[in-house]
Amino acid sequence: MYPEQIYYEPAALDYPLGKALRERYSNAPWIPIESHNKIDELRTRPNSDFARMKRYLVVGVRKTHKYVPNHKVSDFLVPYTSSGCSAMCLYCYLVCNYNKCSYLRLFVNREEMLRKLMKTALNADRDLTFEIGSNSDLILENTITGNLPWTIEQFAKLEKGFLTFPTKFDSVDSLLTLDHRGRVIARMSVNPQEIISKVEFGTSPLFNRIAAVNRLGEAGYRVGLLIAPVILLENWELLYRELLDILEERLSPAVKKSMFIEIIFMTYSYVQNAINTEAFPNAVQLFHKGQMTGRGRGKYCYTAPLRASGEQFLRQEIGRRFGKNKILYIV
Repeated sequence: MYPEQIYYEPAALDYPLGKALRERYSNAPWIPIESHNKIDELRTRPNSDFARMKRYLVVGVRKTHKYVPNHKVSDFLVPYTSSGCSAMCLYCYLVCNYNKCSYLRLFVNREEMLRKLMKTALNADRDLTFEIGSNSDLILENTITGNLPWTIEQFAKLEKGFLTFPTKFDSVDSLLTLDHRGRVIARMSVNPQEIISKVEFGTSPLFNRIAAVNRLGEAGYRVGLLIAPVILLENWELLYRELLDILEERLSPAVKKSMFIEIIFMTYSYVQNAINTEAFPNAVQLFHKGQMTGRGRGKYCYTAPLRASGEQFLRQEIGRRFGKNKILYIV
């Protein structure tokens, strides 16, 4: 990613990473702002500017460090070195939080964040798992900052606790030779290629993702697959059956043996629909009135019968190929 323009908090340039980014992207316009959370110039843009704004970069200092308990793959969701993303997945849950301002924000005070992470791990009475990629895609971010190898090698020296992150990107080469000491769980998000092409704009193709997770497995990382979000288009059974066939064929024996699978059905929102309608008028329609029902304020999920049908189908197809115990959870 080469940003079209960069908005920055002046205090960010007091940090080594902020200075390095300023030098690396010196040819791009740098626009000072008071806060990365409130850039009125961008917040007031029309929804149709959504894709253009994804080419911007925001550089700031993270001030919120509250850990949120989690009970899926991790013990805590950890605010870390970025939020938002330059990809444009039509269902992205970050849009629910940031609206059209879900562009990539980088936080340069990484030493402060890692110190808290390591202190929390050391003071715990057991190995904790920290989800450091819940607000962004750290593989994508790493292509700009190099934060992920730095984080993994520093944290692994503790030999206590685990880090985990999901990704839709295949740029994993910088992770393959790290001394991670088995302390990292990398989770690759997968979907049928038709859905990736029509819905997950700006992300890596399916075959590239599979090759990347195989390389991570060969490098000794613990790995998982996220079939997420499951999107029940008209021909969804055919699409997901083909996806599972491809995974069965292309995943390495080592990955198939050790992996776990997370399954998340799509939740959609009024905000996402409003942005997508204006920013991507020719894109596939994800909201279908007959298939979806309300789920909280302004959100929609699949009706109970359709959701149950999808779960039954996936359990059966996954169990037949990979074994019944591979599914960690379905939500």
